[in-house]
Amino acid sequence: MDERRSARVSEAMREELAEIVGFEMSDPRLAMVDVVGVHLAPDLKHAHVMVSFRGSAPEKEQVIEALDRATNFLRRELARRLNLRRMPELHFEAGLLTASGERLDRLLKRARKTRGREDFS
Repeated sequence: MDERRSARVSEAMREELAEIVGFEMSDPRLAMVDVVGVHLAPDLKHAHVMVSFRGSAPEKEQVIEALDRATNFLRRELARRLNLRRMPELHFEAGLLTASGERLDRLLKRARKTRGREDFS
């Protein structure tokens, strides 16, 4: 498969999965889950979906279990939305929010606090 096409399909899958998991699923274990990326195999038979979440290591197993249980629903929704000839098998990999992610959260909080105090003189 063409590398550019693979990248476009991966990004489209990431966007759709982020929307489905973030807004359309009611499982409370998936409340703080973000779809970070999708890596497709060259033959489009397997897609490794990277997710991140805020939580402890034991919650990682619960998040992966919830996503694994929802795999058929997610594949069906992706097939409907993306109109692919062959929908890949989804494999989920979770990672805790890293130090850089925590730093980003702190910077965003600081920006929100100082939003109304800009001095334009």
